[in-house]
Amino acid sequence: MPKALVDYLGYCIYFWVADGKEPVHVHVSKGEPQKNATKIWIKADGIELANNNSKIPAGDLRQLLTFIEENRDDVVLSWLAVFKSAEYKG
Repeated sequence: MPKALVDYLGYCIYFWVADGKEPVHVHVSKGEPQKNATKIWIKADGIELANNNSKIPAGDLRQLLTFIEENRDDVVLSWLAVFKSAEYKG
């Protein structure tokens, strides 16, 4: 089940509740959450695009990555509220 964080530029940024055993990350898709969406790792020192499965156009993807980077601390706090613990990817 997805846990929506925010809508930005018409894209939904969210967690899958079943993903709590993985390092902190978000999924991004246009409109509604999708199971195999774009995935972005939240790292201790920034972010990293894991994949662009949603095929987000390059310009939108740059804006989304900037937005997520600028709001990284809020993403981590939201992750902690849902999953109660957080690990960062390498």
